[in-house]
Amino acid sequence: MLTNRKSGRRRFIWVFWALLGPGLLAALANNDAGGVISYAVTGAQFGIGLFVPLVICLAPLAFTIQEMSMRLGAVTQEGFSRLALRRYGRFWGYYHISTLAFENLLTLITEFIGMTAGLVLLGLPLWLSSIICLLLVVTFVLFTGYWTKERIALFVGALNVIFLVVAAMTHPSIAEIGHAFAAWNVPVEMQDGMIWFIIATVGNAVAPWMIFFQGSGTIDKGITAQELRFSRVDTALGSLIQVIIAAGIIICGAALFGHVQNISDAGPSEMIGALNDVVGRWPAILFGLGLFNAGFLASITVSLSSSWSIAELFGWSKSLNDKITEAPKFYAVYIGSLVFAAIAILIPNLPLNLISIITQVIGGILMLPLLIFMVLMTSDKELMGEYRTKWFGKISGWTMVTLLIGLTVATFWQTFFS
Repeated sequence: MLTNRKSGRRRFIWVFWALLGPGLLAALANNDAGGVISYAVTGAQFGIGLFVPLVICLAPLAFTIQEMSMRLGAVTQEGFSRLALRRYGRFWGYYHISTLAFENLLTLITEFIGMTAGLVLLGLPLWLSSIICLLLVVTFVLFTGYWTKERIALFVGALNVIFLVVAAMTHPSIAEIGHAFAAWNVPVEMQDGMIWFIIATVGNAVAPWMIFFQGSGTIDKGITAQELRFSRVDTALGSLIQVIIAAGIIICGAALFGHVQNISDAGPSEMIGALNDVVGRWPAILFGLGLFNAGFLASITVSLSSSWSIAELFGWSKSLNDKITEAPKFYAVYIGSLVFAAIAILIPNLPLNLISIITQVIGGILMLPLLIFMVLMTSDKELMGEYRTKWFGKISGWTMVTLLIGLTVATFWQTFFS
């Protein structure tokens, strides 16, 4: 009996390790270079009072959305864009692909902004830094097979723990953090621009590319409805780790609160320099390394979300198990989007930190129609059968839709009427 229990436990651990991947990767990569910059700027602008508790509260939101995406892919074995095209017509199929491509290109620009920051600080010119980063990310496709590529990406994602180390090195006040949770509330009267940072924070937690990445990654890995239990654990673990690291990044930025003015108008190099001046050399160096790592992982996953979705919509070969010669169009989208981003950051006088924040805001706004379709499709009995979303899940999904509508309306109101 004891032997059987041990055998069953070992089998559970092995199966879980084998299925670990799409959910955890999507969440870890969501703390991308643009998100890191946005979170750090948020901390530098407003401290920890509102935003650290807010980002922790977003874990259930991220899990609910990612679980729907994973379940939709596992049950139907079709990606989001293909399902939207087949069930709602060509307009919505191409709408989702075009908005994804637009958002992903903006996101990739922020990844290269983050990756090149450390190399520029070392004295390399921006153009050379951009080429080096491009070659490193493109090299990823040379490895063979989905499993190998996924394990490499998971190792890179695990290095995000560096931001928690930096947060500890800034010596944050535990009492202040505790008070932020105990007395947390959304202020009735917002500070200038605060609503932008709120929707940017939400947009980073539920970025549109994550839906496409997790759904397509689930299919490419071969996960089916029978493995939903393990994949939900994978998704929940990723959602929890993501918000903890995001809170750590806000704490890193909060070390600059009251010390640096107009940080949103500067670039990541200035952010690292400010950390060097305020908290010391090693925290600044480690933050720069973490920023590079975050941009590297997200460059891979964001590009793959575009490649998978576009290839599926047009019926191209699209598996990471395929070599470049076997899926040339799939890899052309992957490499082409990276080349675009590498060139775009060479445009003179780009407001780098501001681009990162705006990208997260756009992501939050574009998430709204995606989420509506996601709730509709996962609730469809004909499509999902016994795996359709139950009543509690529907209530959660539509509550999130209402939340995003409210944030979108508030953003437009403050932008154009206040």
